[in-house]
Amino acid sequence: MNTDKLSVRLGTVAKYVPKGARMVDIGSDHAYLPCYLVKNAEILFAVAGEVAAGPYQSAERNVLAEGLSEIISVRLGDGLDVIQSGEVDCVTIAGMGGALITNILERGKDKLGSVNRLILQPNISAISIRKWFLDNNWELTSEEIIEEDGKIYEVLVGEKGVPDRPYKSDLETGLLLGPLLVKKQDEIFIKKWTAEKKNWQRIYAALEGAAETVETIEKKQEISEKIKLVEEVLKNEES
Repeated sequence: MNTDKLSVRLGTVAKYVPKGARMVDIGSDHAYLPCYLVKNAEILFAVAGEVAAGPYQSAERNVLAEGLSEIISVRLGDGLDVIQSGEVDCVTIAGMGGALITNILERGKDKLGSVNRLILQPNISAISIRKWFLDNNWELTSEEIIEEDGKIYEVLVGEKGVPDRPYKSDLETGLLLGPLLVKKQDEIFIKKWTAEKKNWQRIYAALEGAAETVETIEKKQEISEKIKLVEEVLKNEES
C-alpha cells in the first residue's frame, strides 16, 4: 500500500469522500488516504491528524515527498483537536474500535458544525457508531462490508438527516447487524455473522458450566438474544 494504491479497506473509505471535500483523516498513520485523495479525488484540502509522534513524522515525510504540503496539513494532536471549527466538511476515521471512534466524535462534537459527512471504519463494535449516530442526529446513509487478508471490516457513512430512517423495520437487529447490510446480505455478511453466532454459542456453552451468578445469568441472556437475532436474519436468507 502507498499513496497511489490503497488497501481494499482504505480504498472503500476513499470512495465515499466527496469530490471537492475539505477533510480531516484522524489516525492518518502514513497519510496514505489524504495523499491518495488529493491525487485522485480532487479534494481541496486535507488535515492528517495523528496522536503519536512516530506516525505523525511518517505522515509528514510522505506528504513532503509527494509535494503536497500546501494542500495537506499534518498535525499532531488528539482526535478532532487537530482541526478548527468550520475548517472541514468531511471526517474519516479508520482502523480503530467503534467505541474509540465514538469517543473521538463525542469529545469533538463542537468541531462537527460544518461537517456534513462522517466516513468511519471500525475494526470492532460497529454497533457503537450506529448508536452514536442515532443519539446525535446523524443518519446512516451507506454501509459496506468487505474482507481483506482474512479480516472482515465494515464502513459506515453518516450524514445529517433523519437518524431513525434506516431502522423502520427492526431497530435492535439493525443496530447489531447494520440495517443497510441486512437488506443486501451478501456473502461476506453471511460469513461474518455465521462465525459470530458460532463464537457466541461457544461462550454460552462455557457459561452453562460456570457458577450461576447475576453476571453469568445476564451474560447468557444477552448472548442468547444476539444469537436469536442473527439466526432470524440468516434463516430469512436461507428461505
